Order: sequence, then C-alpha cells, then structure tokens
Amino acid sequence: MLIKLPKASDCKESDVTPESFYLSRRALLGSSLAAMAAGALPRWASAEDAVRYADVEPGRAPAWFTDKLPQTKWQAVAVTGEAITPFKDATHYNNFYEFGTDKGDPAQNAGALKTEPWTVVVDGEVGKPGRYALEDFMKPYQLEERVYRLRCVEAWSMVIPWMGFPISALLKQVEPTSKAKYIRFETLQDPKVMPGQRSGFALIDWPYVEGLRLDEAMNPLAILAVGMYGRELPNQNGAPLRLIVPWKYGFKSVKSIVRISLVEQQPKTTWQSIAADEYGFYANVNPQVDHPRWTQARERRLPSGLFSPNVRDTQMFNGYADEVASLYAGLDLRKNY
Repeated sequence: MLIKLPKASDCKESDVTPESFYLSRRALLGSSLAAMAAGALPRWASAEDAVRYADVEPGRAPAWFTDKLPQTKWQAVAVTGEAITPFKDATHYNNFYEFGTDKGDPAQNAGALKTEPWTVVVDGEVGKPGRYALEDFMKPYQLEERVYRLRCVEAWSMVIPWMGFPISALLKQVEPTSKAKYIRFETLQDPKVMPGQRSGFALIDWPYVEGLRLDEAMNPLAILAVGMYGRELPNQNGAPLRLIVPWKYGFKSVKSIVRISLVEQQPKTTWQSIAADEYGFYANVNPQVDHPRWTQARERRLPSGLFSPNVRDTQMFNGYADEVASLYAGLDLRKNY
C-alpha cells in the first residue's frame, strides 16, 4: 500500500512523471544497470532536476537489486521546491569514520569494502530471529524512492533520492515481542578494509552503534536504504544497507548494517558514549537547540562555495514536523536532544 504522507512529504501533480517517460523507464530498467545509469535517470527526473542526475555513475549492482528495480515505487515520497544535490557531492562529501575522518576519505578508501556476500543478523526480542544473506533479507520488500532532506549535525545539508523500504515492514516480518521497546543497529567491524577502525582515532569503541525508539522506527518516514540516485548504494554512502531517519541529524543514519536487534533498554549509541553533552540519543533536528560549539539555526546546503555559501534557515525536525512531532508530545526537547 502506498503510504500517504501530508504536506512536507507530498508530491504535487506537477511532480508526477509523464506516462511516456514512465513507460520508457520501465523498458530501460530491463536492460543493464550501466545503460540505466547512462540513459534512464535523466528521462525520469523532472526537467528541473534532470541535470542533477546526469553525473550518476553506473555501479556493479547485485542481481537481487536490479531484479527489484522494475517494481520500484518511484518518488513514493518527495521534497518539492528544492533541488536534488548532485550525485558527486552526495558521494564525495561524507562522514563515515570507519574509512577516515576527512570528508573525502570514504570515497577514497571504501573501494576495498566487499558487499557480496553480506549477511544481516536480526535478533533480540523478536519472534523470528535469524541470520540472513542480504538477498534473502530483501526478498519480502518492495523498493520505494524517497527524496529526503539530509541534515548533518555539523550544519551542512543535502537533498538525496534514496531507495529502500520502511522499517515498519521489517518489524512486521520479525514480530517484536512485548518486551521490545528500542531497535539497535550495528555497523560492520572489519579493520582490514576499514582504515578508520585501525587508526589513531581511538575515541570510537567499534563497532558503530545507533538506535531508535520502537515507535520512531515504526514511523512511515524511517527506512532502510539499499540505493540512491536510482542505483545501488556506493560503498562510501553505507553500502549495502543503511538507516535513513530524515528528521534526525545524519549521524543517526548508521551505515553498512550487519546487525539489527530489538531490545528492552535504550541502547548506548556511539556518539552518545563519546560526548553525551553534545550528541544525545534522540538527535532530532532542532534549530532552537544549539550544539555547544555552533548554532543549529542555520545550515549550508551543498553544493556551496566561498562566493555562493547557500546558507538557509534550518526547519524543525528538518521540515518533517507534521509527520513526526506527535512522537515527542510532552517531551522536553532541550533535555532530550
């Protein structure tokens, strides 16, 4: 069933892909991924954003991913009136400390990560725990494109078209028990291919861990992503599986997930463990609560430069207040940051 999300996440009639483009797209998706990346993306993008997809590089997608593309719900959710960030910016300006601390390190160092084969463990307070090969893990789910704002705690932002499925669909499959109150996510730990895990940046106790309340995970906006810009996730963006929670700061969106656990107690997350006074468990985008070292009232939208800084006001919950504010009714968001 197509999720109906109001206001900030709605597509207008003018945003709908013309039928001729849609039919052409479906035909093209039956061919190789390289052909798709070279030709189909500019055809299904709107005229306004077609140039944003023109630099998308073809990837070496696994068969299960290309098999799912023809049935994908394109632009199931979209941001209107905001240009999509160019693919090169979204893939070459990243925080992925497993591959280094500089923004360019993930793109430079993540090529050695092997995402096939890949397994995902689902355990804890669930009726159907298991260890799944990624292709089996993905079988029950239909992909959807979600064009979301991404707001980093460092006060820069992007607009990215992700491809994935709602976490609520996974939870329905694994059947959480009555004790399950939180969901804990864990990243791959492999120092041989992740230089950041063997570097002197010793503040992080690997593996990287993040978490959500169960009701947050059940919100229709929260997804597990396996692709972006119409192709599979590049390694530097969290391949092959990452979390996307668009109303929270980007560090919540844990990458290269290998374990998903349903737990009774709030998990101790990585950045909360390092600096609890700076990075709280909730990490909701909130322009009224500053980071101790900088304001969160404004953000720099990429691409930007010295003479075109592209600075804008930050929106409460990153512009998704209508969909998620009710999750925090009665909660002091200054204390629960």
